[in-house]
Amino acid sequence: MANITAAEVNKLRQTTGAGMMDCKKALVEAEGDFELAIEILRKKGQKVAANRADRESTEGAVIAKVNDAKNTGVIISLNCETDFVAKNDNFVALANQFAEIALNYDSKEDFLNAKFDTISVAEKLIEQTGVIGEKIEIGAFEKINAPFVGFYIHAGNKISTLVGLSANVEGAETVAKDVSMQAAAMNPVALDEASVDQSVIDKEIEIAKDVLRQEGKPEAMLDNIAKGKLQRFFKDNTLVNQDFIKDNKLSVAQYVKSIGDVKVVSFKRVALG
Repeated sequence: MANITAAEVNKLRQTTGAGMMDCKKALVEAEGDFELAIEILRKKGQKVAANRADRESTEGAVIAKVNDAKNTGVIISLNCETDFVAKNDNFVALANQFAEIALNYDSKEDFLNAKFDTISVAEKLIEQTGVIGEKIEIGAFEKINAPFVGFYIHAGNKISTLVGLSANVEGAETVAKDVSMQAAAMNPVALDEASVDQSVIDKEIEIAKDVLRQEGKPEAMLDNIAKGKLQRFFKDNTLVNQDFIKDNKLSVAQYVKSIGDVKVVSFKRVALG
């Protein structure tokens, strides 16, 4: 049997993130062959992943990142089974590493095929499933490009948002963060009226009409009153029309214009659950 040193075990642990005993067992099985030991640990991850494939991964960490130029932002969620794992520092650090890689890709598929050290992101997920002992996977993958992109991550990494502004001007960073916090707190359904899906509009009109009928309003009046209620829906539920939470005398659009000829052009919000 190969003589396995503590230094070799530690090196394998640093490379894979696996526990000390798992690393020692893999090195013993591999008779000291470092690369073979890595492969053994990955196969263990594949077995664990197969055994837990039907589990729900509804916990995790939602991480937002922007690039150095602050014109591209991404949100990914690294999902797991339990809140205990989601709060682990190593798990959160892994989620941040994935988010950094995700900045360079435009689709979830391309991101999963991207390199993580010497393996792919998808393979790293399987490897870490073996290390952690829970099903872990990439849930959300959202990306925006804009002249200026800001972000916000809510405490506990349960909600993250991105906001794109039409110009990179003085004050853009503060405004983008404030609006990102707004989106996290108020959960708008869309950016503005034009962005609301027609099916949502139709549903809101029908709900309004049903309420009005129950109130005894004449059928001939329903359309006009329902349209008025729809405008209220837009004000409450579209980001740029909402009252700004830090100053409800302003709409979000008005607040953004306080730094110049700037508007919100896009946003993404990802929340666990």
